[in-house]
Amino acid sequence: MTGRTTMRTWTILLAFLFLAIAAGVPTARALTQDELIARIQAAGYTQVSEIKSTAEGTTAKAVKNGKPVRLLIDGAGQIKEQN
Repeated sequence: MTGRTTMRTWTILLAFLFLAIAAGVPTARALTQDELIARIQAAGYTQVSEIKSTAEGTTAKAVKNGKPVRLLIDGAGQIKEQN
């Protein structure tokens, strides 16, 4: 390789690495079901059930303030109520 090709390769590699880090590519392991339930309960939900993995993240049913809700937990662990 020439010096110019090597420099271009390194530039592309470093740019890819920077983008991967900036995008928050997860480096940690996935949560276990017990850890996921504990996180949902810590957010104020009870009666956690029907936990399923989907393309969007993990879904679950739970109860908050006496009302049943459907939850979506994304790869970053963010818990969102679905309509």
